[in-house]
Amino acid sequence: MEKDTVSMYFVRAAVAKLPPPAQLQALAAAGIPAEWLGMAHARVPASAFSALWLAVGRALDDEFFGLDRRGMKVGSYALMCQAVISCTTMERAIKRILRGFAVFLDEVAGELVVQGPRAELRLHNRIADAADRRFADETFLVLTHGLLCWLIGRRFVLDEVSFAHPRPEHAAEYTRMFCEHLRFEQPLTAIRFDAELLRAPIVQNAETLQSFLATAPQSVFLRYKNDDSWTARLRRRLRQASIQAGETHWPLLEELAAELGTNPTTLRRRLEAEGTSYQQLKDRLRSDLAIDRLVSSQASIDELALELGFHDASAFHRAFRRWTGLPPGAYRRREQGEPEREMR
Repeated sequence: MEKDTVSMYFVRAAVAKLPPPAQLQALAAAGIPAEWLGMAHARVPASAFSALWLAVGRALDDEFFGLDRRGMKVGSYALMCQAVISCTTMERAIKRILRGFAVFLDEVAGELVVQGPRAELRLHNRIADAADRRFADETFLVLTHGLLCWLIGRRFVLDEVSFAHPRPEHAAEYTRMFCEHLRFEQPLTAIRFDAELLRAPIVQNAETLQSFLATAPQSVFLRYKNDDSWTARLRRRLRQASIQAGETHWPLLEELAAELGTNPTTLRRRLEAEGTSYQQLKDRLRSDLAIDRLVSSQASIDELALELGFHDASAFHRAFRRWTGLPPGAYRRREQGEPEREMR
């Protein structure tokens, strides 16, 4: 099973409305070191971000991170899910979800627009601060899209996502969250999809809803990722290479392009359009694999370095510190709750 991690951007945004002492408490509850807030390229396990979302919600009594002036009191999302579960089609579910958000929020609202064969879910966001407005759009879309995927029991395929804000540094995250066709600096944030999907039947029921809510919010933002993007296809191929080889040999971009029936230039261009590159993709996967193996295995640092395709342990040390801000041994000790030692 692929191990998922979440960008530190979302961690910083999640705790932004908490006062410093409450930030420390929420981060501690999620097992996320406070010093990581200053590490731009650090990533945390999805389970840790899920725990953080819950901790921030409890601290603010707001499941929408304190972004809207009214806010969503704890329990609002579950109440909305319970109201939606009786719907029979996707269209009815979307309309009921949007009505639910209209009840809970003042400054962010959604609108369903159908024009012939295309449908759009448009966001109207009146939050003044630009960073808050962007995170509110992201949160609204994650909560809505994740719920819709679960309701129909499969990925709710999006044709395009437009954002009202400029392309951010974490734009590559959007390709896995939503789809690979992204547009920025648009008049409105919106998701676009085939209107035929509005007729899709709801396959969940009150019994399955309890399991869904028991694992929320992780069940919301991870259950149905975009597995059709070029980024996801290459990531699957690279992960296969990491499993099959004892001492990992990462394929060359030219080899992968040939396997996928394209050429290296086109593949580079497609990855760039999704906000990433082959090197970034390898580093991201190595980082995820290293974090998982450090926490879940007793393999030595030297063994992990070889597994991940590094020439020696020192190269692995340097890369891991660049990814997380800590040496691998210090990261393992922290995760296992051992006393801190002096870092080299």
